[in-house]
Amino acid sequence: MKTYDAIVIGSGPGGYPCAIRLGQLKQKTLCIEKDKPGGVCLNWGCIPSKALIHASHQFEKATEGAEVGVNVGDVSFDVDAMQDWKDGIVTKLNKGVRALLKGAGVDYQAGAAKLTGPDTVEVTGSDGSTETFRAEKGIVIATGAAPINLPTFKPDGKRVIGAKEALSLREVPKRLMVIGGGAIGVELGTVYQKLGSELTLVEALPDLLTGVESQCVRLVERKIKKHGGKILKKTFAKGYEQKADGSLEVTLDKGGDLQTVNVDVVLVAIGMRSSTAELGLESAAVALDERGFVTIDERGRTNVETIYAIGDVTGPPLLAHRASTQGEAVAEIIAGHDVTIDLSVMAAVVFSDPEIAGVGLTEQSAKDQEMDVKIGKFPFMALGKAMAMRETDGFVKIIADAKTDRVLGVHIVGPEAGAMISEAALTIKLGATTADVADTIHPHPTLGEAYMEAAANALGRAIHIPNR
Repeated sequence: MKTYDAIVIGSGPGGYPCAIRLGQLKQKTLCIEKDKPGGVCLNWGCIPSKALIHASHQFEKATEGAEVGVNVGDVSFDVDAMQDWKDGIVTKLNKGVRALLKGAGVDYQAGAAKLTGPDTVEVTGSDGSTETFRAEKGIVIATGAAPINLPTFKPDGKRVIGAKEALSLREVPKRLMVIGGGAIGVELGTVYQKLGSELTLVEALPDLLTGVESQCVRLVERKIKKHGGKILKKTFAKGYEQKADGSLEVTLDKGGDLQTVNVDVVLVAIGMRSSTAELGLESAAVALDERGFVTIDERGRTNVETIYAIGDVTGPPLLAHRASTQGEAVAEIIAGHDVTIDLSVMAAVVFSDPEIAGVGLTEQSAKDQEMDVKIGKFPFMALGKAMAMRETDGFVKIIADAKTDRVLGVHIVGPEAGAMISEAALTIKLGATTADVADTIHPHPTLGEAYMEAAANALGRAIHIPNR
């Protein structure tokens, strides 16, 4: 039996940074992956979806080029070329992860891992052969999450699909229904809407993107509807019947009122579940919570002293950067360093159109806590850079403590929101105030000026809009 200091199960955005950091800390490490290096995020999540989002956005911009004097004639897209380009990016990153692991001195093992005890892992290869490995200091579970399926919408890979299949379509559906109004459903639904699909978005809850600043979400809904999309909230998808022409007649239930909608493809995107099946957690007595996620403490340790867990397998928020942060910290802990995992300030981005990014408290969550807050807001329509980009939908919103002026939350909807939110995260992390932000000189003309002006607006001294 081959022995390592640490064994990491999974090579996604939590697993591979964990393994690399272990290698950097001179820990003899094995990383096991049953699929492709990079996990869900790299192969059919974060990266490929953003590639298609970018491509569809470029197509939309090209069709509107005449407005700024850029005449490109008849604009068209080649979905095969688009998919090949996306696949090329994924392949390069797959190789990059393997190279990074190798460079850090980490051994890589392809196969399905199964715990056989608190310090042993059995790996089954594609040929059915098995090999057992032992970890002297710790095993890290980083197996991520998998899509939740609907029993009445069994995926067939063609007419009823999940996110994985949606990222590989080589024909744009004429009529697309998305069941699920979370980030995955909104992002992928709008990709194909831009490419010509008639979009119907079905959400069982009262709002799309639950938990996201509601004022930001309204702008995303407005654009979907502006382009002919239908949004059906408080609506349940009951089932479907396939017609003779191959199309699907979907039955929907809105408060007891049944209706049918004919579509060509249904994308089910109702959420993710912990990916622990066949991992053998029972062999090591690893505890799960009521939703099936692995329970951990503030140092990433499970109820079993020698076993750790990181990323989506431990529950929401299901974010790649959360997994990476946990992974690097757990590596430090296994190597003997005194580290705790600080996830108190963590931004999130929805790559919708317009893009949404947020960190800290929303206005509603502050009200729910009966906090005395003040609000600063600045619209992109008042910003020269946004006007020059033809990206004026949206705003920056700051929630601050009314007494101390300390920034408690920042929410951005509009161009490059995801790129802008990190400054806001640092603001909150450092305990800075709106005065600190407003008094920090931001270069002109940039989108970042909107953050400065929103802070100034909270103080009643914004220059380019009337103050409250």
